[in-house]
Amino acid sequence: MTNNEENKVNQQSAKEKLMNKSNGQAPQEKKPSGQTIGEIIDKMMPAIKQALPQHIKPERMARIAITVFRNNPRLQACSPVSFLGAVMQSVQLGLEPNTNLGEAYIIPYGTTASYQIGYKGILKLAYNTGQYQAIYAHEVYENDEFHYQLGVNKDIYHVPADVPQGEPIYYYAVYKLKNGGYDFAVWSRTKVMQHAEKFSAAVKGNRDTPWKSDFDSMAKKTVLLQALKYAPKSIEFANAIEQDETVKTDLSAQAKKIIDIPFEGEESEMHGA
Repeated sequence: MTNNEENKVNQQSAKEKLMNKSNGQAPQEKKPSGQTIGEIIDKMMPAIKQALPQHIKPERMARIAITVFRNNPRLQACSPVSFLGAVMQSVQLGLEPNTNLGEAYIIPYGTTASYQIGYKGILKLAYNTGQYQAIYAHEVYENDEFHYQLGVNKDIYHVPADVPQGEPIYYYAVYKLKNGGYDFAVWSRTKVMQHAEKFSAAVKGNRDTPWKSDFDSMAKKTVLLQALKYAPKSIEFANAIEQDETVKTDLSAQAKKIIDIPFEGEESEMHGA
């Protein structure tokens, strides 16, 4: 094509765009597959049913996923791969995302949806192993009676005040196994905040995060994970903790076919959301 011919084509294209605009018509663009999130999740129901624990109804999990997506415009801007990957992580772990239960969260980071287990989700997964007689975390206020010691004779003592004063000054987590083993971890509020500022990309970027909306819950989760660091764990529980704060794009072949978009099959971590 000569330069004159190319110029004529470009002029014709520009002219057509102006005519469309004057007629109230937007220039035609390529349309996506046209599937709504509800339609995609409906097609994924066989995979959801197969992955979910028996005590959770797949229809409920599907409704939650659709509601989470529709109620958050920032998640709607995320890639379908990362959002559906986060949904499937919740499905596989049997944790409800973005509900008042505080079990798990699907959090947007630009165009990527990251999955994060909540404090109550960690408790649920721990109890599901059948290994723990007790496991919990607490805040400590300045007018509480509280002390602990490490070393050979580790011990922790806490009597909460009837009316707490101020913000919590410590957070601690304790677990006791059915075989009698136990351990605990104690962090100051300052240490927890330093941890969030160092490891949370959302905190660093001043974005929406459970660290802002539910700081105490995130603090208790953080100190609980510290207590569990060297605790005996089932393979399933250990794998679940490793999935925390990750982005999953390695969906099943069935799911990839359903949403009909390119997939990379990779996984990347988003630490400390």
